[in-house]
Amino acid sequence: MKARELIEKLCSWSGPIPNPDRTCDTVKCGDPEKELRKVATAMFATPEVIRGVRQWGGDLLIVHEPTFYSHLDEHLENDPVTAAKEKLLRESGLTVYRFHDHAHSRKPDLIGEGELKRLGLKGRFIQGPHWAVNRFVADAPVTPLELAEMIEARLHIEHVRICGARDVKCSKLSLCFGTPGGVFEELRRDDIEIVLTGEACEWSLGEYARDAGQFGFSKALLILGHCGSERDGMRLLADLLSEQYRDFETRYFECGEVYSYTR
Repeated sequence: MKARELIEKLCSWSGPIPNPDRTCDTVKCGDPEKELRKVATAMFATPEVIRGVRQWGGDLLIVHEPTFYSHLDEHLENDPVTAAKEKLLRESGLTVYRFHDHAHSRKPDLIGEGELKRLGLKGRFIQGPHWAVNRFVADAPVTPLELAEMIEARLHIEHVRICGARDVKCSKLSLCFGTPGGVFEELRRDDIEIVLTGEACEWSLGEYARDAGQFGFSKALLILGHCGSERDGMRLLADLLSEQYRDFETRYFECGEVYSYTR
């Protein structure tokens, strides 16, 4: 199978995507006609991931987020970091494809499904009202603090930030993994108690959740970090490819969190 053929199959997994003429789901470098023997998935194509995939002998690297620091991967001119990454990718011989819009447009959302599978939280997944925003009703109520501790332990996220109520039992969740639109609207809904997201504006969403908690509302915002909130969707993608395609080998590569910590 060629890289182009696998990409076409991946795209067929999803329904209509928003703004198809401006999708970021494109080949970022390399040859789409390359025959596949080894396919890698990852959250980000960091230099360490690129080197690891090259050492493994990979042909295609499927990532979820940008390789060149902007939504459509516009290359920065006269930039030494961009130039170094371009050189590394050329030398690697890899074909890199971004699987983002189609992943979120799948039913169920591939990223949300992967995160919930890894988290192991029991309940009912509800396809969201708009793109990349989904909802979940937990079978057993849990406090935001308990949920944050569960996320840190099971998703291996170093530090989950909690805004708002910490110790009130909740069951109605909004899954805004990554940085989708509509997070503030979800936080304001009467039928949502906890919003999980990757990134958030502290002076807006964070302060709203804090005020809500201090007024006695059952309302919390959990900030997981962008990578931790979505990478298990790409881990699930590797599992699905391994199950469905035996003519090439598939492996997930961990890029780690973008932050390091003092301890």
